[in-house]
Amino acid sequence: MGGLILYLHGFCSSPASWKSRLMAEAMAVRGLGGRFLCPQLSPVPAQAVADLGRLIEAAEVPPTLVGSSLGGHYASHLAAKYGLAAVLINPATVNALDPAKFIGEHANFHSGERFVFTAEHAGQLAAQVARPDPARTWLLLETGDEVLDYRQAQAFWFGCRQSVFEGGDHSFTRFPGMIPQILEFAGI
Repeated sequence: MGGLILYLHGFCSSPASWKSRLMAEAMAVRGLGGRFLCPQLSPVPAQAVADLGRLIEAAEVPPTLVGSSLGGHYASHLAAKYGLAAVLINPATVNALDPAKFIGEHANFHSGERFVFTAEHAGQLAAQVARPDPARTWLLLETGDEVLDYRQAQAFWFGCRQSVFEGGDHSFTRFPGMIPQILEFAGI
């Protein structure tokens, strides 16, 4: 059994996010702990993508990207660049967002580390907008996402496999029950 999961957390988040921890635990229980990676992403989009590109290029097997929120944007970009499979969980549809809402100082939800998101960073995100191969992309959405409009993602990734669930929230409340299907999608 091959395969590797590269989990990409969202804006202001970290490897300590509940989805990352649940995925790591589920894989460890299956004896696959060594096939899970979730690096701390730089708050600078160009740096985050460069760091992830190095991880992908160094991997012994092509990873399946699992990205949540802003991590979903990065997963989409990197899946298109490297020809990888991707699971996008309530992803940020960057081309539909107002970057002015995010410019300013923020704190990481887990570490409290502060950083400034600038107009230059917003430009970096815009330059990364890419739609990966629909045959290798699975979109997971909850209509109750209070942060991002699920319909924007539904439209942008039209033609990709989509699972849209009523209710929920931005955290994607159904994630625990979806882990076995995500691993199956990844061929793990």
